[in-house]
Amino acid sequence: MKIMIIFGTRPEAIKIAPVVLALRRMTDFSVQVCFTGQHRDMAVPIMKLFGIEPDVRLAITNSSLCASVSEILQQLDTLLSQEQPDLLLVQGDTNSVLAAALAAFYHRIPIGHIEAGLRTFQKFLPYPEEMNRLLTTRLADLHFAPTQQAKDNLLLDNIPEENIFITGNTVIDALYLMLEKIDRSSANGQIIKPALPFLDTSRKLLLLTGHRRENQGEGLEIICNTLKQIASLRDDVQIVYPVHPSPNVKNTVFPLLQDIDNIHLTEPLDYFSFIQLLNKSYCVLTDSGGVQEEAAALGKPVILLRETTERPEIAQMTRVITAGTDGSRILNAVLQLLDTPVQTEICHNPVLGNGDAAERIVRIITEYFRRAGR
Repeated sequence: MKIMIIFGTRPEAIKIAPVVLALRRMTDFSVQVCFTGQHRDMAVPIMKLFGIEPDVRLAITNSSLCASVSEILQQLDTLLSQEQPDLLLVQGDTNSVLAAALAAFYHRIPIGHIEAGLRTFQKFLPYPEEMNRLLTTRLADLHFAPTQQAKDNLLLDNIPEENIFITGNTVIDALYLMLEKIDRSSANGQIIKPALPFLDTSRKLLLLTGHRRENQGEGLEIICNTLKQIASLRDDVQIVYPVHPSPNVKNTVFPLLQDIDNIHLTEPLDYFSFIQLLNKSYCVLTDSGGVQEEAAALGKPVILLRETTERPEIAQMTRVITAGTDGSRILNAVLQLLDTPVQTEICHNPVLGNGDAAERIVRIITEYFRRAGR
């Protein structure tokens, strides 16, 4: 059976890599990995870290929402006609996911949606991801829900229960693979530290990630100005912000935060280095869904730079403070955490799975083809 896997962004690469590896261990499957180019410089290095090289790369030239979806759709039309896979897999809620699912539907190719069923029930939060995943749900045939809550959301959308499978989240698979790699490297005396020589181990590390479209502009300015205030008030902390390469992010962040002694702006980190940094952090400020999951699995407190989340289960695994882009709420949350002893350890609450989500997905796909007599 021929399976085509589509990815386009860094988070997709992280979460899809364990599935690619698991499928390629199966002799029954021919696996083709297609990169859409949505995160041109950030996604492929993640795949290479897992030992995966894309088989096909699309040539996407425009980053606007309408144009990028159109380009992906047009190029996949040609690719799917040539390759005719028996199943197409997508992960998450990006433009690449929506375009790939729509192209597969037009070609009558079955669609498997990994991380299906996440919802905020607010059309523009997050934007455009909430509508991307809703539309992908209507197109998909196999729904790999990471949690019971995600399954319940799909049932509310009238998806037949026999097409929904609770698998856990593949981000936990990826995280565990990186932790094993870190442990092996450390045991061999070859630990590769993040390229952050300025880190001061005597200071508490606050790790920030922020890039969501709905936060860009005024919201991101408020976040940055609040970070300046925290850095001024607390010389016992250091803030590290790997800055997303989007001009809408960089052009806001650097003028406001560069040249501050205890705020360190970096290029996006490779996943291996990022997980090391996350593991060393005292708490995490983020608007990223994947980082919420990774932080929770490591037992790190999270200050959520959004007003809502499609991952309510995270609160079962770690301390989460929802602050949005309200400067006073962010400041109070950080100060509260800094003045409260934080005990962090790898969380063994299985709400997001135990690191075997990819294997579960492969077993479900195998059974799907068996029942189809293929």
